[in-house]
Amino acid sequence: MKEPAAYPELAYRIDRDSAAPLWLQVKQALTATIHDQSMQEQDKLPSESELCRHFDVSRTVIREALAQMVNEGLIYRLQGKGAFVRGRREEQSFAGSTVGFSGELEEKRHSVTRVILRQEVILPTPRMQRFLQVGRDEEVVAIDRVMKVDGIPRAIVRWAMLARVVPGLEALNIQNRSLYDTISRQYGIRLVRAERWIEAVALSAGDAALLGVAERTAALRIESVGASASTQTIEYYTAHYLTDRSRLRFVISATG
Repeated sequence: MKEPAAYPELAYRIDRDSAAPLWLQVKQALTATIHDQSMQEQDKLPSESELCRHFDVSRTVIREALAQMVNEGLIYRLQGKGAFVRGRREEQSFAGSTVGFSGELEEKRHSVTRVILRQEVILPTPRMQRFLQVGRDEEVVAIDRVMKVDGIPRAIVRWAMLARVVPGLEALNIQNRSLYDTISRQYGIRLVRAERWIEAVALSAGDAALLGVAERTAALRIESVGASASTQTIEYYTAHYLTDRSRLRFVISATG
C-alpha cells in the first residue's frame, strides 16, 4: 500500500456557493480523483485530518463522505491504518464448490497465509451435533484460523471434522497448508458434497479486531456441512468473510 506524501493528486475542491451538501461534494471530489486515475488501486487516502484541512470542513463531513464511499465499494478501511482505494472486485467461486477458500486463491497466484487461533480435539457444540448428526460425546477436531490474502485479513474460518476420520490432525503442522489438501493427502478424504447457508451480518467486536476492521463492519457469514464419498457428513464450519475486495460467484445448472 502506497503512502502518499503531499497529496498533489487532490486537485478538486468544494464549492461553498453550491446547494449540494458538503459531504456529498467531498465524496464527489474524492471519487473524481480516483476515477481520473490520480490515485491507483491500494493507494492510501489522506488522513481525516489532512482531508479536513484540504477541504476546510469538519471531521464529521469527512467521515460521512468516506462512509458513503465504503458503502459504494470505492474504498475500504483498515482499522488503525486508514482508507485505501479498492480495485475491481475479484470473483470467487469457493462458496459454491467443494474447493476451499485458500485453494482457489492460491490457484489464482495470490499469497494466502493462515493465523491459527485454535487446533484441538473438543466435544461438539449443540449446533455441531445437529449439523453433523452426532451425539454430544462424539469428538471433533476444531481448527480456527484467520485467513490473510496478500497480507490483508479476509476471513475467519472456524472448522471442525469428526476426530475419528482424521486421527492426529490436531497435532499436525498446518500453519500454511490448505486443510482440504492436508486431509486429502494425509487421510485420503475428499469432500464430494456440501450444503451451505449464507447471510449478511455485522461483525462482533472480537471478530472485527481479528480482521482489522471496525466493529459492526458488514460481512458474509457462511455456514457449511460437507460429506465424503461415503455420503457421511463429516465436516462443519462457519466463516465470516469480508467482501469489500471480492464478490462471490455461483454457477447454477438445471436439474431434472
